Amino acid sequence: MRHNEKVLVTGADGFIGSHLAEALVRHGYNVRAYVMYNSMNSWGWLDSADPNILKDMEVIAGDIRDHSSIKAAVKNCDAVMHLAALIAIPFSYHAPASYVDTNVKGTLNICEAIRDSGHCKLIHTSTSEVYGSAQTVPISENHPLVGQSPYAATKIGADQLALSFNASFEMPVTVLRPFNTYGPRQSLRAVIPTIISQINAGFSELKLGATSPTRDFNYIQDTVRGFLCALESENADGQVINIGSGFEISIGDTVKKIADLMGAEVSVSEDARRLRPENSEVIRLLADNAKAADVLSWRPEFSGMAGLERGLRNTIEWFVDKGNQNSQKVSSYTV
Repeated sequence: MRHNEKVLVTGADGFIGSHLAEALVRHGYNVRAYVMYNSMNSWGWLDSADPNILKDMEVIAGDIRDHSSIKAAVKNCDAVMHLAALIAIPFSYHAPASYVDTNVKGTLNICEAIRDSGHCKLIHTSTSEVYGSAQTVPISENHPLVGQSPYAATKIGADQLALSFNASFEMPVTVLRPFNTYGPRQSLRAVIPTIISQINAGFSELKLGATSPTRDFNYIQDTVRGFLCALESENADGQVINIGSGFEISIGDTVKKIADLMGAEVSVSEDARRLRPENSEVIRLLADNAKAADVLSWRPEFSGMAGLERGLRNTIEWFVDKGNQNSQKVSSYTV
């Protein structure tokens, strides 16, 4: 794509979306940032964006579940980077209908609006959770899709909807499947911010869920680069592509690594509220990122243990900064 073309980013108020919207502006794109409407006129993480970046960004508020709102947002855009979604796995056990409305119907609204608008490229955001626990490792894009939570099931549905519009209507679609992205601005319900924030608050006994599962942690800068590569690629139409580091580590070992980097001695106690139902827990995630290298010329810059340590240092630095702690409720658990 030419860098002066208009790109819509849904979910631009969120963790990955805000980083992506800022990166697109820096790369010269004409960015329309779609944030969730609320009566406080909050733009989420964009409220703390660099004013020099924000002034070059068109911010509009709406609701992904509303077709008219999405149709207006897509108008005159050359590409849509669709990140808006409900993503908290524990909350999907309590409110599965909300996940269907937002993740599935919201994606359908996007696809229909793009189809109505004419030629417009869609970069649709998936998740490694659609694979369930790894049946083979590393996990390639051909791995079976297994919805072990309502969240994962709705993301499978959303992915298939987007791909169906590619097959049925020749709509340009790329499905990006990020593995466990972490970094500054991530919600405390995610494990790395939870660990860092509890240690920073002085807790010597951390309250966590299961610590034996392994994850493929992908630093936010690498995830954002994956989106940029997909946007600029001429070879990704109709493709599903993993964005992962290709390195796995258990939650327990992640605790030890973060504690070591923060100079803390901690123990871990199991908090039943943070445990997934037994058959819903994803035990192992490890990305095969060969397709991303082949199709997108993307490779992780934060790879292996050295890359993880570098990304964790950046993340720790952000979370311990007092200016970033106002919205952190360390003593309570939010599903």
